[in-house]
Amino acid sequence: MPTYDYQCQKCGHRFEVFQSMKDDRLTDCPLPECDGAVKRLLGTGAGIIFKGSGFYQTDYRSDSYKKAAKADAPSGGGSSSGESKPASSGGESKPAAPPSSSSTSTS
Repeated sequence: MPTYDYQCQKCGHRFEVFQSMKDDRLTDCPLPECDGAVKRLLGTGAGIIFKGSGFYQTDYRSDSYKKAAKADAPSGGGSSSGESKPASSGGESKPAAPPSSSSTSTS
């Protein structure tokens, strides 16, 4: 339910009322010594309240996007940590050999 702002036209008293959108507007000032008419003010509306563990752009992806992402994902490994390991091409990698010094230089 929204909160509405009102202001008394007679005494200038400003107040907020938490009421349903179906409820009628207030007409009288709530102060006992004033019987002036009140006017509902234009407000900016209520803020958004996020509840839950987290809100990310990827939380609301379409089903077709999720299916395509699963198809593109590599299907090996078994690592549940989400980290990718470098692909090995059969054995350990060896550092590149330094250039040979067998070339003869004439000075």
